[in-house]
Amino acid sequence: MKATFTETATDGGARTGTVTTAHGTFTTPCFMPVGTKGAVKHLSSRDLEDLGAQVVLANTYHLMLRPGADVVESLGGLHEFTQWHGHMLTDSGGYQIFSLKPKVDDEGAVFKSTYDGSTHVLTPESAVDIQAAIGADIQMVLDVCPALPADAHTLQAAVNRTTDWAARGRQHFLDHNEAAGRQSQFGIVQGGTDLDLRRRSAESTVAQGFDGYAIGGLSVGEERDRMLPALAATTDLLPTEQPRYFMGLGDPVGIIESVARGVDMFDCVLPSRLARHGTLLTSQGRVNLRRAEFTNSTESLDPGFAESPANHWSKGYLRHLLQVGEPTAARICTLHNIAWVLDLMKRTRLAIESGSFEQLRVEINRVWGD
Repeated sequence: MKATFTETATDGGARTGTVTTAHGTFTTPCFMPVGTKGAVKHLSSRDLEDLGAQVVLANTYHLMLRPGADVVESLGGLHEFTQWHGHMLTDSGGYQIFSLKPKVDDEGAVFKSTYDGSTHVLTPESAVDIQAAIGADIQMVLDVCPALPADAHTLQAAVNRTTDWAARGRQHFLDHNEAAGRQSQFGIVQGGTDLDLRRRSAESTVAQGFDGYAIGGLSVGEERDRMLPALAATTDLLPTEQPRYFMGLGDPVGIIESVARGVDMFDCVLPSRLARHGTLLTSQGRVNLRRAEFTNSTESLDPGFAESPANHWSKGYLRHLLQVGEPTAARICTLHNIAWVLDLMKRTRLAIESGSFEQLRVEINRVWGD
């Protein structure tokens, strides 16, 4: 089913809206917690519901290896398997092409399993089939994401291959009639920070007629002052009536600046990864609970965020749990960080609707700016 975007408010380039898929609707701008292997580390699907998450991301590469797409399908698909009743989006495995650096040719990517060393081939067509089997509401087309900085030849080759794979993946998705009826498929724009390549990739991706569009290949090592012009060059060419998704972006300034340029959806492992190491996202910026200054602190985790599910405990107590390696600390900190990012998105939606987005933008840049 073609995902649609219904705009409900604007403030400058920022917008709020409702995304509609075969599964239902969700409001934007939104942040999608990352449950790579079927769960956000240390959290359950009930936790995510309580926190107010609308969409959760899972990873095709990991789920095809363990437990296997056939197992997920036999257990009722991702929603039944994980007992998550909101929207589910699955990455195609393109990020693993970036992070694991498998052998890649025009046909696809040849991986060695991170679990047992066995060989697996992922193609634009098989990525569609796997995501259809595991039952995502939104599936991503397979792409090539080069690390930045990259030379012109590398960026051009990635765009060329991504464009070719997009055509193959889109056609296979449309031929897979059952999947096309119950799922949406997003295309991915590449091009690094080369503005001309970004525009060409956006134009060729939109020409394929995807159900939504993602900005890939950014927030992968480049400075923000290089990222934002490349982002704007992309969003300027994406349809306004379909959702726009910035892949892998989770820092507050990056999110708010991307919203200002018309982005609707975000995901990143950053909030949960920081939490596991004792770093909190707070109304005063990052706080590292492992610092000795918090040893005797009776202060709650974030007095400026009264709705935090972790404010029941003191910084001193949580520092103790972190110091002795108690897993409870990672769980409590993860609950807080995910809640904080989801609240940032709620504040962003309200600011756009009330015409006060610029004030929020200034605040986030003041607290979180480099």
